[in-house]
Amino acid sequence: MRAIDLRSDTFTKPNRAMLECILDAELGDDVEREDPTVIELEETASRMLGKEAGLLTTSGTQANLLALMVHCGHGDEVILEKEAHIYYYEVGGMASVAGLMPKLVQGTRGVFTGDQVRAAHWGEDLHYPHGSLVAIENTHNRAGGCCWSLEQVADAADAIQELGMRLHVDGARIFNASLAQSCPVDRLVREADTVMFCLSKGLAAPVGSMLVGDTETIERARKIRKMIGGGMRQAGVIAAPGLYALRNMVDRLQEDHDNARVLAEGLRSIGFGVDMSTVQTNIVIADVSPLGMDADTFVLQAENIGIRIFAFSPTAVRFVTHYGIGPDDVSEVLERLTGHYPLPIPR
Repeated sequence: MRAIDLRSDTFTKPNRAMLECILDAELGDDVEREDPTVIELEETASRMLGKEAGLLTTSGTQANLLALMVHCGHGDEVILEKEAHIYYYEVGGMASVAGLMPKLVQGTRGVFTGDQVRAAHWGEDLHYPHGSLVAIENTHNRAGGCCWSLEQVADAADAIQELGMRLHVDGARIFNASLAQSCPVDRLVREADTVMFCLSKGLAAPVGSMLVGDTETIERARKIRKMIGGGMRQAGVIAAPGLYALRNMVDRLQEDHDNARVLAEGLRSIGFGVDMSTVQTNIVIADVSPLGMDADTFVLQAENIGIRIFAFSPTAVRFVTHYGIGPDDVSEVLERLTGHYPLPIPR
């Protein structure tokens, strides 16, 4: 049985054109600033997001860590949403490498307010760590791909500026957020001091993420990247597919959003619990408790019928649509699930 892999948009495969552009890439030593393809990618990425400079990194985790280290001093505090990717999935790097304290805020679908930032900020009290940075995640992974709107970002940014802090956007899927809201990506991150975004998720490049911001900040991040082992040599072989992705794969993300909505509606129609208000981009969180089983059991059973997904919580699983998953795949997933778990349509 053919496997349909909906675990994550990190499982995309580069298309032939992406792979062929590597062969034609002009290469040099990136540590010495001599790789023209990397330079072109960094300039393209920063221009698209309305920033002065860009830096190619090996991963979103690395780029986020660089942002934390460049904005904060050892022992500083970072305000984050309670289930932020930086806090939840990045191996404690903010503490173990950057030496930072997280201050967690309970958001609504991953979004918190300017007033929550003000309440979370300790102020300059002798007893408390210095609060130097706020990080927001757009789209928010553990909120099921929900978006921060332009107005919500502006509200938080007003408080951040008032408090003399800086703003980093973990924008691993920032182009999804932009497309879902018909908001130009540079406007959506206008207030941000730095932004990270992934080339290797929905944009389908094989590897790499970008960090963009003002020139001085990115230059300091470049030096920290070298310090933590992120200096690369003929990195144009990574940059060339990234350039292709930025030029050809951004608008295509709408297909993933459309497929996710069809999938969510189909799952709901056969008895899975799906909050449709959270299906804003390419992630679908489905409650499997109506099936009388936990998420881990469901993941194993789904694997047996050729559907690959991840557990999200004890009772929920996550489906992610991406490049390489088309409408026929979505229909096939629903057919297999309907045949395996015949449930009454909820009233």
